[in-house]
Amino acid sequence: MKSINRTFSLGRWGKGILAGFLLAGVMHLPAAADQSDTTHVRVAMYMDLGSTYKSTTPAVTLRTTAAAEARFAFNSVVEPWLQLRAGGTTRFSVNGYKVKALEAADWTTVAAVVKKLQGTSDKPVAYAVDQAGGTVYRVYTGPYVSAAEAQKAADRVSQTLSASLKGGKAEARGPLFVSAGSFASLAEAAILSQTINVQHAEAVAVMTGPQQYAVWVGGALSASEQAALQTELSGLHPGISWAPVNENVPALLLHRDVTLNLEAPAGIDHYELSGEGAKLTIQDDGNSPIQVVERNARSYRGDFEISKVNGQLALVNELPLEQYLYSVVAGEVPSSWPQEALKAQAVAARSYALYNSGLNKFKVAGLVDTTLSQVYNGTEKEVSSIVQAVDATAGEVLVAANGQIVEGIFASNSGGVTADSSEVWGNVNPIYSSVPSDGDESAQASLKSWYQVLLSNGITGYVREDNTVLNGTTPAGLQKLTVTTSNVLVRKLPLIQSDVEPLEKLNPGDPAIVLDKVPESSSYVWIRGPYSSEELVKTLKGKTSTEAPSPILNLEITQRGPSGRVTQVKANGQPLDVKYPDMYRSALNGLPSTLFDIVQTGRYTVQGAGGAMGTGTDTSATTIQSASGKTTAGGKLVVMSGDNTARVVEPTNQFVFVGRGNGHGLGLSQWGAKGLADSGYDYRQILQHYYQNVTIVKE
Repeated sequence: MKSINRTFSLGRWGKGILAGFLLAGVMHLPAAADQSDTTHVRVAMYMDLGSTYKSTTPAVTLRTTAAAEARFAFNSVVEPWLQLRAGGTTRFSVNGYKVKALEAADWTTVAAVVKKLQGTSDKPVAYAVDQAGGTVYRVYTGPYVSAAEAQKAADRVSQTLSASLKGGKAEARGPLFVSAGSFASLAEAAILSQTINVQHAEAVAVMTGPQQYAVWVGGALSASEQAALQTELSGLHPGISWAPVNENVPALLLHRDVTLNLEAPAGIDHYELSGEGAKLTIQDDGNSPIQVVERNARSYRGDFEISKVNGQLALVNELPLEQYLYSVVAGEVPSSWPQEALKAQAVAARSYALYNSGLNKFKVAGLVDTTLSQVYNGTEKEVSSIVQAVDATAGEVLVAANGQIVEGIFASNSGGVTADSSEVWGNVNPIYSSVPSDGDESAQASLKSWYQVLLSNGITGYVREDNTVLNGTTPAGLQKLTVTTSNVLVRKLPLIQSDVEPLEKLNPGDPAIVLDKVPESSSYVWIRGPYSSEELVKTLKGKTSTEAPSPILNLEITQRGPSGRVTQVKANGQPLDVKYPDMYRSALNGLPSTLFDIVQTGRYTVQGAGGAMGTGTDTSATTIQSASGKTTAGGKLVVMSGDNTARVVEPTNQFVFVGRGNGHGLGLSQWGAKGLADSGYDYRQILQHYYQNVTIVKE
């Protein structure tokens, strides 16, 4: 279009962006590294797929170690649009429904608003915008999946910021714009964007192709709003041919982002991706990692793809499979473990990655970077022992009798015996038959034992053995102890939990009765609870086909599978009908595994004459022995078993879960593999022990 006479300067925003593009124009991008291995994986980090996977962020911040190129993919056409300098920081987001929370010239006010919104579900992004009267700052939240959701969010944000808005209201914004046409340069587009001032809309400079620019004004929530905005702009600026922007047009909206440093508004380049189906891929020289600030500033190999999925930003890392495994194996098992255990993990992880990549479960990616797939933390844990194990098994995968790659499922610790597939999924898969896993006990090797104790005030809990000394027995034959140092913590469970308040503190001379001696809770053996009826009813909600009874008076295991794992639990005689057996882990408040027993704290069972069994409860009329050794009535009932261990029967019935293993227990047990490697097994023997009827082949 023809140039329009203007008296306003380019401004700091335009100069900064322009300098970046001029630099990009003369920068030589290193050639991509030669990759003879064409097998890559795609790992999603941010995306909203509802119940399948949800991890969202309003914008993602990438720091490039080397020079990088941003390629725009649209309708099967891929073009390089811009270059990112070495050592630079750049932010990216996607166009969509959002909320304009605030516009203000005072940075102190803006910083306070950003900080307040960061503590809510409506995460903010702040931009600096140069206008005729000076710089102003705009704060947005979102994106949201629809106009209706954006309107709801605007109400929430208005309430959150009521003090700062001083009677004003946050406003919903949409993805629709009106265009002022094309410009010969970014500088020209930036100048025009500074002159446009309309109510309920904002002007922004836009990149519509390599070295092609425009000015868009928006964002309208609907086509009718877009048409009304076009009419208004035509009246205000009759010399410009205003036209509605098609949502499918690929573009990058250009911003100066000031979100990251609230001490001072130091702007960085921010590119907002627009265009249905458009993708932006960030590629460096093939060897230098790219840092993702929102993922704990971890660095990752390979390329990054930015797109919009279900109205939200999607970030996918694509990289060579073997480089992915350097990180995955390091995230799954300690690098100090024997090489044969590391090799076994590498083959299982490779098989898992290839199997799931073929399913494309996550739409734009085959994997995610959490335990929902495999732990993937980029380059931060890459060490030589892991790299050696991955390289030594390069290309090797598990293959079933039908020639298909096996999923290679694994778990942390199977508690001495792996699960049968029927105990996890409810159906039979001969590859995952239950086998012994004696090596799992190696997880317990360096851990202390704990005493379960009854204190003189009636509290029961656990103290670690290394801070105690035994000092005689009670008349009933139970051992007594005291502690050797001051302020020894009595804990709810036999493990150190820094985020859980201790039950009590013991000092030398304080008496306690030993009820039991147990291993420290770990991935091999564990104790969870006690849980009240109310807690269990709450955690069961929505996880059973039939609503759980309330209150829960009795909880019992009524069916077990081949390995002894729980496949049915009844509450008050009613089956807790979960979708598949492994769901009992989450349904019962996040148990480590389904290889467990249930202890009801308010009940005990005795065997009478002739083998008859009877159940009792606590009663205030029962005479018991306290921690001081004195006989009292009305205290807590202590029941002794035949092996001289004891437990307290509580006045109110609660539920304790005592179990073994960590995870679903299918396939390779990571701790079991370590134990076998310690005993001299090689990785092939380990794999063929845990996976039945498979061969190991090099793809």
